[in-house]
Amino acid sequence: MRFDQPVPLTEIARLIGAEIIGNNEGAATGINEIHKVEEGDLVFVDHPKYYRKCIESAATFIIINQRTEFPPHKALLLVDQPFEAYQTIVRHFRPFVPSSKTISDSAVIGEGSVVLPGAVVGNHVTIGRNCIIHSNVVIGDHCIIGDDCIIQAGTVIGSDAFYYNKKTDRPIHFRKMLSCGRVLLEEGVEIGANCTIDRGVSGDTVIGAGTKMDNLVHIGHDTVVGKNCLFAAQVGIAGATTIEDGVILWGQVGVSKTLTVGKGAEVYAQSGVPASIEGGKKYFGSPVQEASVKMKELVWIKRIPELWQRMMGKE
Repeated sequence: MRFDQPVPLTEIARLIGAEIIGNNEGAATGINEIHKVEEGDLVFVDHPKYYRKCIESAATFIIINQRTEFPPHKALLLVDQPFEAYQTIVRHFRPFVPSSKTISDSAVIGEGSVVLPGAVVGNHVTIGRNCIIHSNVVIGDHCIIGDDCIIQAGTVIGSDAFYYNKKTDRPIHFRKMLSCGRVLLEEGVEIGANCTIDRGVSGDTVIGAGTKMDNLVHIGHDTVVGKNCLFAAQVGIAGATTIEDGVILWGQVGVSKTLTVGKGAEVYAQSGVPASIEGGKKYFGSPVQEASVKMKELVWIKRIPELWQRMMGKE
């Protein structure tokens, strides 16, 4: 999440009750997750396993619960509960503001665009020119829809991330991490009926120009989909994944989190993608293999009874 303007670190420290260690003259430009941080960002860490990763990341300011060494140009904000500090910052800079109107007064809708009855357009949403937003679509706060986009009935753009902080020393182990990111649809994107595209936890979920999705597709938080991709019905993509340009995913393909599907890859129906795969190839199976290899494997599997009978006949 980008702040509207840089926020002095001293103001952040007052907000979350933190002790500043190091450079206290800086100003934060945003707050982000570890895999999305940029220079000027705040990031939080509350587990020793990730201390060094956060310290060495691009983030300039680290909300942390333990003193540790860090580069001189950075600063630590020391608090007892870094997760709660993150939540406080999100609530302060991007509060939930309910709207009683189906189209918020702060939404901007471009020339030639149509929003059909029953659709809900949230606060600070921008819709480009010549878009069609069908009935019962929900577009969450701060999302951006490019020109010439079509969103079919029942789709939700900008639902909260499926993202939780787990601590077993409290009665409710999983605490919801507030989502302050956005969804960005670029030009010429078409989304089918009853799809769900989660907003980024603190960054953006992006659907590249010209990409088309069938019905019942789910895109997880912070996923970046390239240009001119094609997703058939019931495709599911987990969070923080990169789908490069021109990828085709056929029906019921499942893609795991934090991986990359290379440019021009094609994955056949009902396949599972657990790890990154190269572009320019066709894949099948769960876990996926190159389709030509997998098809040969299936042929041999079908021959197992025949081969077994031959072996038994020789005994």
